[in-house]
Amino acid sequence: MSLALKLDRIVARADELRSILAEGVSGEVFVRASKELSEIEPIVAKVDELRAAETAQNEAETLLNDPEMHDLAEAELAELKDRIPLLSREIQLALLPKDEADARSAILEVRPAAGGDEASLFAAELFAMYQKYATTQGWRFEVMDYDDTGLGGIKSAIAEVTGRNVFARLKYESGVHRVQRVPATESQGRIHTSTVTVAVLPEAEEVDVQIDEGDLRIDVYRASGAGGQHVNKTESAVRITHIPTGTVVAMQEEKSQHKNKAKAMKILRARIYEQQRLSLHATRAADRKSQVGTGDRSERIRTYNFPQGRVSDHRINLTLYKIDRVMQGDLDEFIDALTAEDQAARLAAEA
Repeated sequence: MSLALKLDRIVARADELRSILAEGVSGEVFVRASKELSEIEPIVAKVDELRAAETAQNEAETLLNDPEMHDLAEAELAELKDRIPLLSREIQLALLPKDEADARSAILEVRPAAGGDEASLFAAELFAMYQKYATTQGWRFEVMDYDDTGLGGIKSAIAEVTGRNVFARLKYESGVHRVQRVPATESQGRIHTSTVTVAVLPEAEEVDVQIDEGDLRIDVYRASGAGGQHVNKTESAVRITHIPTGTVVAMQEEKSQHKNKAKAMKILRARIYEQQRLSLHATRAADRKSQVGTGDRSERIRTYNFPQGRVSDHRINLTLYKIDRVMQGDLDEFIDALTAEDQAARLAAEA
């Protein structure tokens, strides 16, 4: 179907929905019609803007032959030459299938991989970097679990990041992050390479994932931690195993068993929801040339080279020489570029 025909149908559907609402319908019919209209009205507004611009272009072209209007028409055409393709692209992007998870909050998980103590230290720095980025975005960053090594590093850390379009912005961070630098403990001055894994999961509601209590094995035990932290004499720590998927979540951050269980269930629900999403979109993702945004955690996505002061994203071949700013949460340039690349790939797939 041509773009023009798609737009005609959308405009006609908006007129039809307005007529339905004008008839004074109520109940479920009113709710459905209102919801659908609110979703397509922004596209209709852009279509109206595009068609007005195309009409103005035609009128300006006819005025080129008028000596008195020639310069004015030429200036208007120059402006419309840039504006019309921009409006057309905005409409095409608006027509792309929506990932309903994009608007959601997210669960962020950071864990050291290869590199021992240095990987643990960098994992803690990455976790802090995301906390700073969340602050710049006006999001709430709540630490759900923080298992430290006692030496400034972490064994794992989990946070709930709450706000508008959190997952849309952070989903590109899922993967393997590599750091190259001279560790503080390195006496010979040799550069070491370590890796950290990051997982970003869209937060799931109970209605998204139906979990049968009979499918859960719940174990309670005494919390423990480095340097005596989090240690208590009651069995407050909780480990939940979802038997059908083999998914395991352990939580001991809170002193209350009830609170630990609630947090563990939230993480478990998010992990299962993400498994379902990836399974649902596997075929479409396999057909795409770009791997941006697939959330493949085995993929090395970014390298942080401290001696050279650079950060390189390998998916889009973008290198920025501002590692200090990046570690302070200045991630927008990477995320904007990854979003644009993802959109371009999706537009190409739709063509």
